[in-house]
Amino acid sequence: MDIDWTGQLVDQVDWHWQHQLRPRLDGLTDDEYHWEPVDGGWGVRPRGEVEAATAYGAGSYVIEYALPEPTPPPVTTIAWRLAHVIVGVFGLRSAAHFGGPPVDFDSFDYAGTAAEALHQLDTAYATWRDGVRGLGPDALARPCGPAEGPYADFPMAALVLHINRETIHHGAEISLLRDLYRVRR
Repeated sequence: MDIDWTGQLVDQVDWHWQHQLRPRLDGLTDDEYHWEPVDGGWGVRPRGEVEAATAYGAGSYVIEYALPEPTPPPVTTIAWRLAHVIVGVFGLRSAAHFGGPPVDFDSFDYAGTAAEALHQLDTAYATWRDGVRGLGPDALARPCGPAEGPYADFPMAALVLHINRETIHHGAEISLLRDLYRVRR
């Protein structure tokens, strides 16, 4: 039996995207996007309002972050989690493997509004999904290469599975934050 592994890998994340994650983001407001469920969390903020020790970004909004990450790490906003998915999950990998635009945390222009972030997310996801869709069996088996650091020797299929997990994982976190926002006191 022949198995279309590319199709299986794309369908796994695309089904989740179309039927769970992306519909859960419809109607996201700017208040939800920036809502802080606890004090001392990380977010995407105007450059002059940063509360964390360090922040990254090229535009008027920056993402709060620190290396090494504190233990335990701060709770993050929906804005922060979306930025992480846009840049760290899809953007860096699409740039490294599929000819996507160059991106990194320090030079990215972070979204100040939910609508802008969702546009960035949709664009980043489409670039990743379409890139994976173009991988044949040989490309799935080849090593990821130096862009993936310690995972350079892993097959591309392992990276695709990792990105699928990250998308589902962070999508669930964002969905939970929306639920908590909806029922907050």
